Amino acid sequence: MSGNFSVNDHFINKDPAVRKLYDRLLKILNRFGPVKESPKKTSIHIDRRSALIGVETRRDCILLTLKADHAIDSPRIEKTERISARRFYHKVRVKSAKDFDAELKAWLKDAFVLAE
Repeated sequence: MSGNFSVNDHFINKDPAVRKLYDRLLKILNRFGPVKESPKKTSIHIDRRSALIGVETRRDCILLTLKADHAIDSPRIEKTERISARRFYHKVRVKSAKDFDAELKAWLKDAFVLAE
């Protein structure tokens, strides 16, 4: 729990499939190594030594904000924000387990390494 917010708070009034997507994300990340959940008011931060990924829950999906050291050119990226010379945030929508394909897993692995 962080402040007055818990991870479970983010799944109230959401489709149960949204929690399954989140749990699958955690399972993938934990294969790379340990991570920590830090629930905030509007999102859940997944941290390693530093922020690794932000997760926003929606009624029927999750939005991931991935950290990268380069711009990612893909139609799956809904928004890119350059935060410094070598840091970018990329927003990706995950609607089903099929979205956790090799491409997304590679982006997650890269974000994990950057959060060292």
